[in-house]
Amino acid sequence: MNKTDSLYNMAKVLRSKNSGPFELTFDVIFDNPAYYELVKRSDVINRETICRLYGLKPEDISHLVFYDPALAVKITIKRPVDSGSVGDTDVYGAQQHAPLMSLQVPLEG
Repeated sequence: MNKTDSLYNMAKVLRSKNSGPFELTFDVIFDNPAYYELVKRSDVINRETICRLYGLKPEDISHLVFYDPALAVKITIKRPVDSGSVGDTDVYGAQQHAPLMSLQVPLEG
């Protein structure tokens, strides 16, 4: 059986926030280059995974970028409900990263 670990255990920072009233941005930042490379090589953070975790269509993802100099991944998606509108339960978008926390990353190739 392949060993895995959660993205929560590997990332130094795992957060979400507004990217304007119509988008959410997720930041996954590592302080360990080996973890960053492992996550990047594993391809567990991809459009298909983000669509599955957040119930999105591929066109709802505007950015999914691995930024090597910062050991970071930035993901920007369309908000399911505009910030501050009726039905919005997280005006600041600060609690939307939870589905990413339990994402499992293979530790072996």
